[in-house]
Amino acid sequence: MSSWSVVLDRCGVSDPSLRRDYGMQRTLARRFAPAEYMAVRLLLPAPLHPSVFTAVAFMHETDERIDSGEPSARQAALRAWDQEVTAALEQQGAVDQPMLRALADTARRHPVLAARVRTFLDGAPAEAAWTGFGTESDFQAYVDGYSLPALMLTASFFEPPSPAAALRFRAGCRTLIEAMQRIDFLADLPEDVAQGRVGVPRDALAEHGLKTEDLARSSGDHLPAVGRLVAQQARLAGAGLDGCGDLPDLVEPMHRPFLDTLIAVQRLRLRAVERKGAALLAHGARPDILATLRLLVRAYGSARGQRRAAR
Repeated sequence: MSSWSVVLDRCGVSDPSLRRDYGMQRTLARRFAPAEYMAVRLLLPAPLHPSVFTAVAFMHETDERIDSGEPSARQAALRAWDQEVTAALEQQGAVDQPMLRALADTARRHPVLAARVRTFLDGAPAEAAWTGFGTESDFQAYVDGYSLPALMLTASFFEPPSPAAALRFRAGCRTLIEAMQRIDFLADLPEDVAQGRVGVPRDALAEHGLKTEDLARSSGDHLPAVGRLVAQQARLAGAGLDGCGDLPDLVEPMHRPFLDTLIAVQRLRLRAVERKGAALLAHGARPDILATLRLLVRAYGSARGQRRAAR
């Protein structure tokens, strides 16, 4: 694994201030998604690292700006952020924020990113206004409008050039992000309940005789029903992960180990959710750290072996 300084050299990032900007995005990405961060560092070609970390940091920054408070305040925050991002990408004057300077530079290196950012921001009102889902259809619309564009910020770096292959790739990404979003909503149940909104649709709750307010209680005779709800949602997520298993086959060989590992990390997260069951209401769920490290080490060893064989 190349040092960060060498990575920036290989990307041709020589300006000291821009190197600092990219370094800050690297730090943010590592904080937000440590397992995915290590997968990038170990498994992706070094020249992609700054771009991927910047896209990840931008996505999380946007999410944090519009994820809390009253819907009106979140929507106002999104409008202001949209204006800042647009001005940075269109080079309208000086850019003050390190994240936006790095994002603008990344978009210059990867022109497709600007369109992906626009699609993501156009879908972000769904997140800013989100207070939960009434039905499964509402959930699916949210995935289409916000979750998938969020994933495509980074997935665009791997998208195959062929239009036919690109369509298949995007369909695979849609299947993957639906599964990831279900896992997120289960793993974050205590946090979401505390904010008065839940990512499991209310019609799914009703199937098990539950209401949203029931999820605020981590003990009681409703827990068996919560366990059945978690199992049902976990099965849907597992089916989604099974359905995107051929996604890595659609990209260049150098990118396949990363996508394989990304899917495998989601399986670890799903396993943690399934083990918790109704106890998610008290503690949420995070994947086993040692299992994640073992997965990354195996993937790195396998990827190195493949690179040697290809020489």
